[in-house]
Amino acid sequence: MTSSNDASGAAAGPYQAAGSLQDRTILISGGSRGIGLAIALRAARDGANIVLMAKTGQPHAKLEGTVYTAAEQIEAAGGRALPLVGDVRNDADVAGAVGAAVDRFGGIDVVVNNASAIDLSTTDAVDMKRYDLMQDINVRGTFLLSKLALPALRASDAGNILTLSPPLNLDPKWAGMHLAYTMAKYGMSLTTLGLAEELKVDGIRVNSLWPCTLIDTAAIRNMPGGDMIVKGARGPEIMADAAHAVLTGSNAVPANGSRSGNFYTDEQVLAAAGVTDFSPYSLGAPEDRLAPDIFL
Repeated sequence: MTSSNDASGAAAGPYQAAGSLQDRTILISGGSRGIGLAIALRAARDGANIVLMAKTGQPHAKLEGTVYTAAEQIEAAGGRALPLVGDVRNDADVAGAVGAAVDRFGGIDVVVNNASAIDLSTTDAVDMKRYDLMQDINVRGTFLLSKLALPALRASDAGNILTLSPPLNLDPKWAGMHLAYTMAKYGMSLTTLGLAEELKVDGIRVNSLWPCTLIDTAAIRNMPGGDMIVKGARGPEIMADAAHAVLTGSNAVPANGSRSGNFYTDEQVLAAAGVTDFSPYSLGAPEDRLAPDIFL
């Protein structure tokens, strides 16, 4: 696959942007790799300010990249980066990241709730430490970062919160397969639903975005059989392009008649932006053999 987010900042994907994030300040949780970094690099090509809050400050044995190497890539792509080592579970870290973003760039226009933990174990098998981790990162972390950024978002003329979480699909299939993870991800989605309603009067758009297919990330590769699983995946660039379309507001189709409170999929957003061929985003597998993502 040819990445649409290389270090040079050159566009190479089928998505043609109709809007720009130039000079916008974006605060991303967990953006040192994977989808979060891809979103950051796409915004950097516009000349955005990117504040990265991630736990990885030192190289990890199993995970590529740190918040500092991510910042180097962002600046090489044309953006301005503020790398911060922090944990979305820690109130002081999150408050510090919000304050640092405002101090460095004068405000916050976009919050991207990307940080997430995954464990697809059944109820019998799930370790309660993993359960607590997913609740703390996915649900509490999303709520906390959104909450503390609200004053800055209200001061922006284009306040946006984008959370990487699925549609609230109440088919019992998904709760029955991996209840602990389902509750954690749906908690993120409920945050989107509630904040979109709560913040209508403030003009802050709040939406969720979810991939139609599996996305190649370190979390997937580190799962048992992960190297085989990702052969049926797309690269994270498809989510980056879809996030860009949602955040610029010019291409995303309102699923509910509003620009806020939507649970978008990457294909839905990019199709509305004129993309008809998603194959450039795949890792080589034919489109009909890609692994569908969960919750859809």
